[in-house]
Amino acid sequence: MDIPDCEDATSTLNSFKATTIQSGHTVLLRLPSGETKGFKVEKDATVSIGRVGSFRANELIGHPYGLTYEVRGKELTVQPPCTLQEVEETDATNELINDGEFVQPLTLGEIEGLKKSGVHASDIIKAQIEQHANYSMKTEYSKEKYRQRKEAKYSKTFSTVEPTIYNVCDHWFKKDQNRIRDIRPDTLSQILNLANVRPGGRYIAVDEASGLLVSAILERLGGEGRLISICDVDSPPAYPVMTLMNFRKDVVTNIHSSLNWATAQEDYTPAVAQESSSEVGKSERHRIRLDKRKNAADTLLNAREELFAGEYDALLIASDYDPLEILQNLIPYVAGSGSIVVQSPFSQHLTELQSKLRLDPSYLAPSITETWLRRYQVLPGRTHPTMNTSGSGGFLLHVIKVYDDPNASKVSSHRQSKRRKKEANEGDLSVPQTLESNVMTELEEEDMMVADQAGETSDTEPTS
Repeated sequence: MDIPDCEDATSTLNSFKATTIQSGHTVLLRLPSGETKGFKVEKDATVSIGRVGSFRANELIGHPYGLTYEVRGKELTVQPPCTLQEVEETDATNELINDGEFVQPLTLGEIEGLKKSGVHASDIIKAQIEQHANYSMKTEYSKEKYRQRKEAKYSKTFSTVEPTIYNVCDHWFKKDQNRIRDIRPDTLSQILNLANVRPGGRYIAVDEASGLLVSAILERLGGEGRLISICDVDSPPAYPVMTLMNFRKDVVTNIHSSLNWATAQEDYTPAVAQESSSEVGKSERHRIRLDKRKNAADTLLNAREELFAGEYDALLIASDYDPLEILQNLIPYVAGSGSIVVQSPFSQHLTELQSKLRLDPSYLAPSITETWLRRYQVLPGRTHPTMNTSGSGGFLLHVIKVYDDPNASKVSSHRQSKRRKKEANEGDLSVPQTLESNVMTELEEEDMMVADQAGETSDTEPTS
């Protein structure tokens, strides 16, 4: 297949995600059976997809997502899009059809011989239809289903799937829903909606759903904003879901940082990297290793400073740990009117959390919801709900943080309370004293105004 001229990979990555398939991408392929599989595309490598066949990965590099290909030998040919055909109603019924073993005289050995001789899949299907004893007695709907089953069995075509968070979530839910904590695409959309995730926002995420939550937030941010994820491993977590999203690494590095539970504590003292990259007598390999450690330490310190500065728009949690303890550790860094969304496959954990949050005036309107999804087959004359559906996509708890402070109008002083405590411990009391004096002066003025108004009222009252 002739590959059209395409620009260099760096020029096509002009947005948060590439619009074409590039070397190093992990691409989802939809097979004729409807199953999706992920394959890594490397230049000059060979991609094998089972009975469909194998082909050179260079055939995909530079092409947009969403095209349908047919494997012919080791080469790919782009297929035109299929159109939906109207199915005409007839008087035929399936009540007299007996699908025994002799209705198809074409044996398995003969079919394998046709495949080895290079006969096209459409010709094999046509031969089976012509020799089927009861095919003419079937209804038009049954004939269409029969053709679809044969195409799924013998066709050597596949389609590339665009790496959107919906497609990736749907792929993982069908593959292993336990690894993503039973989060369906509709549940994930509700999480993003309740947390008001948008470009330019600042968010904290506790993701134990294989990176599904982090990937969804990053896609919504679109390269603008800030995300800090909390995990329980020392090194940055390997999120398998994020691999399929094909994000630009340089953009992700700028907007996403990861901390573990130890480094997310304010009383934790991280190790300081040694500054010995310029020492004489050290090998180049040793200096490079020390530089990497120093860069990692600087990144960690910057992420901690950003987290402790607070003012994050929302906190999103999908974790096996106790959600109440997670809230108690991270809620100080959420801004006023910020949303907290907690996902769990089980309702018991969230109902216990809801009952505790209702007693705390710092949380407003804790509510639990469960989404329900029903898929439909949408075809001309054959639109109906599917026979099988998933039971649940998990449960969601949503609550809003509010300030339990009588001086709630003085939001600036409340938000800087932690910073003032830190500066007071360091001996610099100038800023806290100024803020406190301003607040006390305003309160004294308000008390004087109230007293004056009360005095005027008593003077104007008539005496009996």
